[in-house]
Amino acid sequence: MVCGRCEMVVTSELEKMGLSILSIQLGEVEIATDLDNSQKQMLSKNLISIGFELLDDKENKTVERIKNRVIDLVYYKTEQLKINLSSYLADDLGQDYSMLSKLFSEKEGATIAHYFIAQKIERAKALLLYNEMTLSEIAIQLSYSSVAHLSSQFKKITGYTPTQFKQLKDNTRKQIDGL
Repeated sequence: MVCGRCEMVVTSELEKMGLSILSIQLGEVEIATDLDNSQKQMLSKNLISIGFELLDDKENKTVERIKNRVIDLVYYKTEQLKINLSSYLADDLGQDYSMLSKLFSEKEGATIAHYFIAQKIERAKALLLYNEMTLSEIAIQLSYSSVAHLSSQFKKITGYTPTQFKQLKDNTRKQIDGL
């Protein structure tokens, strides 16, 4: 789950099955009781039908938690990150960063840093298209050291400068959960 609507849809599916939700947040749901195998299969089938999946494997859960923390940082945190990403993730997830990094790379075929940059560039694209912020304001919001750094990374990832991207007729953006 990557947004409030996703949480509403998943909540609805769980309630249809009569499951009591203790907490629901970005990518994670805690329910009051353990599910038996038939309930897990039904929940998995229902989630797949609406574009989600049930993660039951510890490693996949950890990778999903990493992704959710990165998405949360890029899209929902308004204050700048005061520590580096590796420290933030290690502290937040209570695990050694080198283990998290290795697991993420094995499962996703890309580093956490690459995923973080990809998310930041997609966020920059959205902010550019909204046309409500200057490039300087976008750089600050996304914790770039300068506009030049943002522009350089933007061009490296997209092949366009931010200005060229804004002028495109087909401004291709990706879904955040598809990165």
